[in-house]
Amino acid sequence: MFIPGNRLMPKVPSCSRDELIRKLRKLNFSGPYSGGRHSYMKKGKYRQIIPNPHRKEISSELIKELLKQASISVNEWLEI
Repeated sequence: MFIPGNRLMPKVPSCSRDELIRKLRKLNFSGPYSGGRHSYMKKGKYRQIIPNPHRKEISSELIKELLKQASISVNEWLEI
């Protein structure tokens, strides 16, 4: 049941590129490694591209998309 003002999923805050890399390392990703246009990080055979924002922060929408691609839950991300 939806209750107005009640969030079903916790909000993911924006973060800097350095913070993204730090958190991914805590989740056992290695890197970042140089790649074509973007650097990337690896976990096993999975390869996650790391955005290089032209602004200081990576948007919460992009963070959520990266988490989805890497099969990382929002709760797991927020607990780091």
